[in-house]
Amino acid sequence: MRPYATAQQTGTRTVQCDATAVRSAPGRGSRAFVILDGIGDHESVRSWTRTAAVQVAVAAARRADAETGLRAVYARYAAERPDGRNGMPGAAALVAVTTPDGRLTLAWAGDCRAYLITGNGRARQLTQDHNLRRVWPATESCPIAGSRHRITSYLGSSHTDQDTLDWHHHPAVESAAIDPTGPAHLLLATDGAYEPYEDAGDDIARELRGEGFGALSRTARRFTEGSVRRALLAREEAGGSPHADNATVLLARL
Repeated sequence: MRPYATAQQTGTRTVQCDATAVRSAPGRGSRAFVILDGIGDHESVRSWTRTAAVQVAVAAARRADAETGLRAVYARYAAERPDGRNGMPGAAALVAVTTPDGRLTLAWAGDCRAYLITGNGRARQLTQDHNLRRVWPATESCPIAGSRHRITSYLGSSHTDQDTLDWHHHPAVESAAIDPTGPAHLLLATDGAYEPYEDAGDDIARELRGEGFGALSRTARRFTEGSVRRALLAREEAGGSPHADNATVLLARL
């Protein structure tokens, strides 16, 4: 049985611009899981994110490390765009790499998220968003936070770590290393998948475990369908026009 599954919903957008990729390194036992959230709503973005997702997955699996893999592809695109993106495609990017010794490494640029779903039914967020809400969080004196929809780093940018640190107080690419203890599942999700649950105050781990993790494909599909349903309901209750973002998840058994 394949130890991972992906699911996508287009929502009310015209084009599905999210992408996933999974690649293993022959002889090394490392496996890379990648999710990208393309910036924009156009077929050219869809094509680019699909290609870029595979590039990141291959680079990270071969290096058996998420950060060095993502940085290699980030640097390649940055070198092609020394004067900035200039209308070229870009995407929030997240990669996770597992190795035979049980190590889990993560690296990201943007606001795709990783959650560790532990055996006790808890969801632990492993990443920190690269967006203006993180840069300018709400405070008692200023209760309005920066926009979560304005990301501060992404694959396809030419900004260096120092550029991004100077402007947004975090590097262009961040990373983390996790040592899961006991059985667990890894959830990678675009903002269109996790935000509707977060906005509704729903527990992500509980939603994933509703039918158990036996059928990963069914669980992943049900989660994205729930994302779109919640997004549309929230817009309706707020009196706005129907809108639901692309929603994509990758669910892996560790």
